Amino acid sequence: MSLISLIIALLLEQWRPLADRKYLVSRAERFADFLQQHFNAGERAHGIIAWVLGVVPAMLLAIAAYYLLFRLSPLLALAFNVLILYVTMGFRQVGHYFTDIHWALKSGDPDRARAILGQWRGASCERLTAEEVARLTIEEALAASYQHVFAVVFWFVLLPGPIGAILYRMSSFLHRRWADSDDTELAAFGSFAGQVFRLLDWAPARLTGIAFAVVGDFEDAAYCWRTQAAKWPDPSLGVVLASGAGAMGVRLGMPFLSELSPVDRPELGLGDEADVGFLDSTIGLVWRALVVILFILLLLAIARALS
Repeated sequence: MSLISLIIALLLEQWRPLADRKYLVSRAERFADFLQQHFNAGERAHGIIAWVLGVVPAMLLAIAAYYLLFRLSPLLALAFNVLILYVTMGFRQVGHYFTDIHWALKSGDPDRARAILGQWRGASCERLTAEEVARLTIEEALAASYQHVFAVVFWFVLLPGPIGAILYRMSSFLHRRWADSDDTELAAFGSFAGQVFRLLDWAPARLTGIAFAVVGDFEDAAYCWRTQAAKWPDPSLGVVLASGAGAMGVRLGMPFLSELSPVDRPELGLGDEADVGFLDSTIGLVWRALVVILFILLLLAIARALS
């Protein structure tokens, strides 16, 4: 059932992306702010309580609804899984940025590409060269494919019903809201949310890196993973970016000039400088990796059925 749910949700999301995702995000933000206002007293223990109240009830309600629907009809449980995946994956919510930047660079309009990339990253990109725009676009696409597809798929398959997808998506959201913040008042309160998310992120990041290596240049992907990933500020994301860069034979990372000051970043990958051609390679890498993962799930389903 997991494989069928994934395929239907992916096709549905490609055919008709969720139009009201911003509405759902705004509701989640208000809920996170409510928990923060009522529980944040500057202690780690308060952050643990808030995280549990924010995540666990949703998981319990989801698994209860799943098994209730399954008892009524497996088709209803399947539809519920598809609905949860449709809400929690959402690669297309950021895919339009990638597509628009791709077309802008292909059309010889780097200014428009910079403007779109700035909206995507939430920071000015006016001083970037065309090569830097392509490089950052590839990085954002690899990160988005991992965070919105591969990691959700991993936890959805691993845990019963739809609770894995809910656990990862809500943990990711609370991590960004509380732990990945410059607000020093959230340091202790958000530490537990950050710790849980890093734990959840460890395994799917490495499986994504393996998938990129398998469908690309395996030797270079493994070398970049081994020698470069740990240098990235977020080691798990470093695995995804380094293996993806090595698999495609492109150089990512590296410093660039932001609006205010230079941004110093380690180099990832090997080979050529990023350009518009590598944007096509990025699309191909992501889809090939997804097909490989779905094929493995198919083999596991067949083996389970025959055992």
